[in-house]
Formats: sequence, C-alpha cells, structure tokens
Amino acid sequence: MSQREIESSIHTDLENRMTYWGYLQLDRVLSAQNPLSNPTHHDETLFIIQHQTSELWMKLIIHELAAAIEHIRNDRLEPCFKILARVKQIQLQLTNQWTVLTTMTPSEYLEFRHVLGHASGFQSYQYRMIDFMLGNKDHRMMKLFEHDTHVYPKVNHAFTQPSIYDEFLRYLRRRGHDVPDDIINRDVTLRHNTSPEIVRVFTNIYEHYRAHWDAYEMAEKLVDVDEQAALWRFRHVKVVERIIGFKQGTGGSSGVKFLRGVVDHQYFPELWQVRTELKQPHPQQD
Repeated sequence: MSQREIESSIHTDLENRMTYWGYLQLDRVLSAQNPLSNPTHHDETLFIIQHQTSELWMKLIIHELAAAIEHIRNDRLEPCFKILARVKQIQLQLTNQWTVLTTMTPSEYLEFRHVLGHASGFQSYQYRMIDFMLGNKDHRMMKLFEHDTHVYPKVNHAFTQPSIYDEFLRYLRRRGHDVPDDIINRDVTLRHNTSPEIVRVFTNIYEHYRAHWDAYEMAEKLVDVDEQAALWRFRHVKVVERIIGFKQGTGGSSGVKFLRGVVDHQYFPELWQVRTELKQPHPQQD
C-alpha cells in the first residue's frame, strides 16, 4: 500500500504558533494522572482517568445548566432546548463510561483501593452543584466542602440560587399559568415537594400542548435530563456492587445500600405525575 502524501498546505513549522497541544493545555491535563500505589498497579490509571473525565463532563453540564437558567430568567425557552439536549448527551457519555470501569475486577481494585483513604465520589463538588442546580437541595451536603475555601463559594452559590425547575415555574407564572404564590416565594434552599397545583398546571399544558408548545417542549427536555440522571445512578450502583459488593464506601457510606436509596429520586416530580393524570383527549381538542 502506497504511503499517503502530506498535503503541502499543512502547517508543519509550528514554532511560536498556537498548537493543538498548547490550546488544550495538554501538558497539564496529561500530567495529572499520578497513581499512588507502590508498586504502581496497572488499573489505578484506569480508575483515575475514569473519574477525571467524569469531572470534565460534569464541568460542561454545569456550564450548560447555568446558561439554561439564565435564558429562562430572561423568558427565552427556545435556546434551552438545544442546551438540555446537549446535557442529555453528556449524561449518556457519563453512563456509558461505567462500562470501561467494569473491565476492572474486584481483586484488581482491592490491590490499590487502600491508597484512596477517605476519598470518595460522594465528595465531588461538581456533582453536588449539578444536584443543587437541578433542585435536590440538602444543607447537610454543604458540610463536605467547608474545609475548602476555593470550592465552598461555588457550591454555596448553587445551593442558594433557584434551581432550573424553580426558574421554569416562575416563567410559567409570568406566562399566566396558575403557579401558586407559595411556590414562587418558597425558600429555594429547600427541596421542592410535589404540589397538586403544579400537577394541574402541567396537566393543562400537556392536554393543550399546541397552545403551550414552548412550555411543553421544555417540560419534556427536563424529563430527558431527569431520566438520564436516574439511569446514571442505577448504572453506578451496579458497577459498585460488581466491584466491591456490599463493602463500606471509602467515604464512610454504607456503599451499595446508600446508593440504592437515591436511584429513584425525581428532580421534577410533577412532570412524572402528570403522565398518570392525563386523560384521553376529545377529537376536537387543540
């Protein structure tokens, strides 16, 4: 097979020019994998990269959710459709990544697990920010970050600001939907509880979706994100069970038992309940 010719227009003299390596700062990124096992266990590099890449994807989710929240505050739902579609695809990447980690056996993990000390994914501040931005507020989680003066303000901002669901409900109120005052004025540092009034709001939107298309589409995009988050949590549980069984987690939790407790959590409960409430439409219904 003949060797491919290099096109003459390709830049090969890169001295003092922006390069792929420099733009992505790969010297920093690729020097951040530092196994602690001694002698170095082969699979510790896999474990580190698995979690580092997850954190990079979570950074992008935070970036996207922040943009979506800002759009909703300014009554711009349409840009959110693309943003939340992207978030869903990022979540799929995070879920699919677990399949790579399953190539590590329990015996192999036990050979370096001790070097983690108390380090645990439970301490991921970016995961917690996403959780807060989607509305799962829990002040007890803030305790994990009090020691870090760099991280704590970021997490606290996500904790004290309205979630994307809070902002969506406020948007619906501005558009004339019957969102109650107590929902609009609630303490946003508390987890949102299912509201029959909000179920009725979404029932009306879904039953008359042609008249409320933007709100209807936004609701479905939020359900996409909620569903993918649940699938990620389920996959996480099964991978942990496969690798460590029912051992205690490195962060002190009960491990699989603890993780199972949040698999079925719903960020946007009324968007799930409305499916039960919907009735067969009349032939002439808009």
